[in-house]
Amino acid sequence: MADVQTPAIGIDLGTTNSCVAVVRNGRVEVIANDMGLRITPSCVAFTDEERLIGVAAKAQAVHNATNTIFDAKRLMGRKYDDGIVQKCIELWPFNVVESSSGDPRFRVEYKNETKDLSPEEISAMILGKMKTVAETYIGSPVKDAVVTVPAYFNDSQRQATMDAGKIAGLNIVSLLNEPTAAAIACGFNQKKNTKQNVMVFNFGDSTSDITILRIAGNDFEVIANSDEIYLGGRDIDERLVEHFIEEIKVKYNKDIKDNSKALSKLRTACERAKRSLSSSKKEPILVDSLFDGNDFKSSLNRDCLMKLCSDLYKKIMEPVDAVLKSAKMTVDDIDEIVLTGGSTRFPMQELLKKKFNMSKLNQSVNPNETVAHGAAIHAASKSGGKTIENIKFVDVTPLTLGINVLGNLMSRIIPRNSKLPAIKKKKFVTTVDYQTGVDIKVYEGERLSSDENNLLGEFSLENIQPAKKGISIIEVTFVVDNNGILTVTTEDAATGSNEEIVIRCNKGRLPKQEVERMVTEAKEFQKDEEKREKLAGALQEVKALIVKVKDLISELMNNDLENLELDNFSSVCTDTE
Repeated sequence: MADVQTPAIGIDLGTTNSCVAVVRNGRVEVIANDMGLRITPSCVAFTDEERLIGVAAKAQAVHNATNTIFDAKRLMGRKYDDGIVQKCIELWPFNVVESSSGDPRFRVEYKNETKDLSPEEISAMILGKMKTVAETYIGSPVKDAVVTVPAYFNDSQRQATMDAGKIAGLNIVSLLNEPTAAAIACGFNQKKNTKQNVMVFNFGDSTSDITILRIAGNDFEVIANSDEIYLGGRDIDERLVEHFIEEIKVKYNKDIKDNSKALSKLRTACERAKRSLSSSKKEPILVDSLFDGNDFKSSLNRDCLMKLCSDLYKKIMEPVDAVLKSAKMTVDDIDEIVLTGGSTRFPMQELLKKKFNMSKLNQSVNPNETVAHGAAIHAASKSGGKTIENIKFVDVTPLTLGINVLGNLMSRIIPRNSKLPAIKKKKFVTTVDYQTGVDIKVYEGERLSSDENNLLGEFSLENIQPAKKGISIIEVTFVVDNNGILTVTTEDAATGSNEEIVIRCNKGRLPKQEVERMVTEAKEFQKDEEKREKLAGALQEVKALIVKVKDLISELMNNDLENLELDNFSSVCTDTE
């Protein structure tokens, strides 16, 4: 028997595409959107009349590039001056500006007004779309959701995702790492009780990451993560675009690199051909009216793709070696490989088959749907549904945790990939004669310099026993529990003086009043769209009525009932249409 309460849903909030799923009667159901597609582009567009989300937004992007926002996830939890933000701005056709607080904002024109929107707001719109898709399918309002995030997301990025959920009207019961979600999906399908070492290989459009888990029944233990956040399927697409730009130069003596419309058309054709090479050895590149009315015709085969992108594919495989090393494993220790992400097709499958045994590839779930599939299972487990057995999983710290020391260096206390819960202690000495206090800054990240890592919090330890530098000993203790809550304690060994700071993974990144404002605006957007839908529905009804009246008039006139008024009425109906 199905649970009476509205089920919690699982949402894969992707950089390029998003997906939503639900568990009902013990079965996972990936939900199709209003276009009948199970994958929705993570894309939002603004026009003089309306806001568009998903398929409709992507469809008009070529003609409305400056007001069509994509890749918003890449800016979540980042400052405007972040290197990744600046790199993205160089590539995007839309405008990104700096807010008064130093955060990035997407600047768009909507209904003849300029609006600056945060990455959280854009992500909230996509989450809201997924919520609506689920509610239409389930037939009742949805409140609770598990939302997935990349394993490498830091504290700020996770908090930003929580804020986006709140703006969208969702109660995010849990943030789930994408690789863990994928492993849950495949583990749930197979329900093996023997221990298995599973590698989750995620090659998305923007990033790639690899995770090794140990699975036994419903127990999932993350062993290690590795990633390449600057490399994904789009880098392959750009390499292909560069190749064909050069070909066009030779064939037509024309450089289209500054023609954004032509580049968008060519990029779409390259992406389509790349994906098709998963099932064919050669694909045509056909673009109608690419520039100056000229059609472009060429082709792409597997050998050419490998030759053009060999260095990129080699780089993509580097995290595989890194994660094996971190897990203290070899290729022979891996029992199964789970593929996720839209780019895990040719030639990635061929490369993995060469490195691992071919039979190890698990393709039981569509790579585009695996993460949402697992998120839905976890959502059902978290919400107390009786149709899903309780899932237990042990995660690891996604990033190294430490404190700032002399010389602006980060002293590492809890290394990346440490099993949760984790506790580590480290002793430090004073660096100034007769020092009576010390400021502690807590960071997460892998860089040597503290300033290049993410600041989590700071506090002070007072009443240190005065002594020559190097004499007083301060013990720093880091404790991270299963929920990702970090507690940092410092103590002067001589006096027993101590201080503590608790850094919670669910504290808001945006000020409360900002979130409330965004929630209000999100509701206004929703009201506008509901009005447009009602108006569109009314117009359709009027048009249908006109068609019926015209048919009736036609039938009467065919019966030789000549009537001037019928002719006039028919003319009025035609004019109204």
